Amino acid sequence: MKILVVGSVAYDAVETPAGKRESQLGGAATYFSVSASYFTEVGMIGVVGEDFDPADIAMLQSHDIDTSGLVRADGKTFRWTGEYMEDVNTAVTLDTQLNVFGDFEPELSDTHANAPYLFLANIDPNLQLRVLDAMVARPKMVANDTMNLWIDIAKPVLTELISKVDTLLINEEEAKQLTGEDHLPDAANAITAMGPSSTVIKRGEYGVTLFGDNFSFAAPAYPIERVVDPTGAGDSFAGGFMGYLASVDKVDEESLRTAAIVGSTMASFAVEDFGLDRIKYLTYSDIAERFEAFVDLTRFNPLT
Repeated sequence: MKILVVGSVAYDAVETPAGKRESQLGGAATYFSVSASYFTEVGMIGVVGEDFDPADIAMLQSHDIDTSGLVRADGKTFRWTGEYMEDVNTAVTLDTQLNVFGDFEPELSDTHANAPYLFLANIDPNLQLRVLDAMVARPKMVANDTMNLWIDIAKPVLTELISKVDTLLINEEEAKQLTGEDHLPDAANAITAMGPSSTVIKRGEYGVTLFGDNFSFAAPAYPIERVVDPTGAGDSFAGGFMGYLASVDKVDEESLRTAAIVGSTMASFAVEDFGLDRIKYLTYSDIAERFEAFVDLTRFNPLT
């Protein structure tokens, strides 16, 4: 196993201008795992309820995802209801039912605890820290995601966690909220001062900006004609980003730049259909063709 991801597995009810879906498979760990599985071996740690469909386990396993850490508990699976109506970049949460996820206590097997790459998806930073501390040896790369809720109610422990990771993935507004800086490069510098060697700031339809040691890199969003469902785009980005890094087993400036484009490639597929309906059926030629389209999108001649 190259990558271990710890995070939520959920059923989502989503409404967008393109339509409405009930009980579609979602959750940060799910999107991440499916996206990363196209590049490397992935294991996931999470919890589901008695209502979790065996067909969804089968789909994950069809991607060679190790689901041995996906625990089934008494009760219902985490449920989220949201809509993207006025702004396709912003989800409005209508209902959240933590269910079995509310008592989630990650447990790692020996195989999990020796994974060389670790992604701490958006969960309580206390749990993220607990997982990091449970690793036998520090992974080659540790990345985490977070959200405004944890910045509001758990900033001290979140700050402690950030000081111990290599890469923080965070959206633009959350980066400003976390640091108190209104200017994006200043926010990135403030995050670097906390400890990470690189920061990925997600900017929705404007792409992502990567800030590393003495370099920065901007990856545009692919110009999708019709965004169907943005749910999981950020986690799909993270899966492609870390999946590529694990596949080349290298974390330097050039690999980080390429990883940002790979992540953006996977995110562009995720928004083209509801839930996982697009990314779970991708082929390697689909990914390669879209990646090359990103290359063309950003190609230009030097100034003479």
